Amino acid sequence: MLKVGVIGASGYPGEQLLKLLLAHPRVTLAAVTSRSQVGKPLSQVVPSLRGQDRGLTFTGSDAAALAAGDIDLFFLALPHGAAAEFAKALVPAGKRVIDLSADFRIADLATYEKYYGKHHAPELLAKARFVLPELTPPSWKTEARLIAAPGCYPTSILTPLVPLVRRAGGAGGIISREHIVANSHSGISGAGKKTEEMYLYVERAESIKAYGLTKHRHLAEIEEQLSLNAGGGHITIQFNPHFAPMRRGIATTITVPAAPGATIDMLYAAWKSTYDGRPFVQILPSGETPDTAHVTGTNRVDMSAVFDARTKNFVITSVVDNLVKGASGQAVQIMNLWCDFEETAGLA
Repeated sequence: MLKVGVIGASGYPGEQLLKLLLAHPRVTLAAVTSRSQVGKPLSQVVPSLRGQDRGLTFTGSDAAALAAGDIDLFFLALPHGAAAEFAKALVPAGKRVIDLSADFRIADLATYEKYYGKHHAPELLAKARFVLPELTPPSWKTEARLIAAPGCYPTSILTPLVPLVRRAGGAGGIISREHIVANSHSGISGAGKKTEEMYLYVERAESIKAYGLTKHRHLAEIEEQLSLNAGGGHITIQFNPHFAPMRRGIATTITVPAAPGATIDMLYAAWKSTYDGRPFVQILPSGETPDTAHVTGTNRVDMSAVFDARTKNFVITSVVDNLVKGASGQAVQIMNLWCDFEETAGLA
């Protein structure tokens, strides 16, 4: 049994992570920390865990003490900035670390600081690996001690786009590398536990609202990964995020010009060659659009595409649960692969 700890477990992704780990057949949840909940039983803070919490209580978040202990792997379910401070203590101590924040998702320091401000552990950027399990070459399993789990919006956009971007340009290309537009709608849990007016039920119910236009923080992660996968040159996209009146889930619609001569069959062939045998990507028939209700509580990406003969665009749709495949479930999937467990362990 692998001994794991969750640092910063009182937010929505942290709560979801606790549920997954407590039910996981190959791990023992040995530490749960939260500076705001110290001394409280898990079942008091997360009542849905009553009878399943194994008597665990929240402890303080002492990075040095955690680094000196016998826990094998830590999940950092913390805001950006705070996660880096813990990584600075845990990684040199030989611990495996999976970070759910943005601190190590962006390899370029200048780009990170443009979107997030000062980085608190820039010396670790070269040691970190961004891992989207279905797309990142498997060498990461032996090369890294610090893993950056992708964000929720990026997962919904990169999963359908990366196989196409890898085939963009030149003979046999499928899509253009220009004029890519992604419109995404997220459940309110994606904003975290906040008491600001715009997140109140009476403000968000029966209402959809765009936000973060032109410079949402996840844009840096999306563009960097698309550019790396394109093999040269920077890919710029128009990313338009929205709040939707639901608790969880992300629905993304991507419009991208088809390359000359490209067909919907070529697009689907690229998807199928990339995701054949991968349990958490479901490719729906062209014309059958995915629904957030069908992925709630799962670690899946459901996606499909159509070709618009009038505009010569591919229109791609994808859905994920922002708290599972967009955060905690994906982190557990990464752990499973990293530790040579079944990829679906604790996630089926």
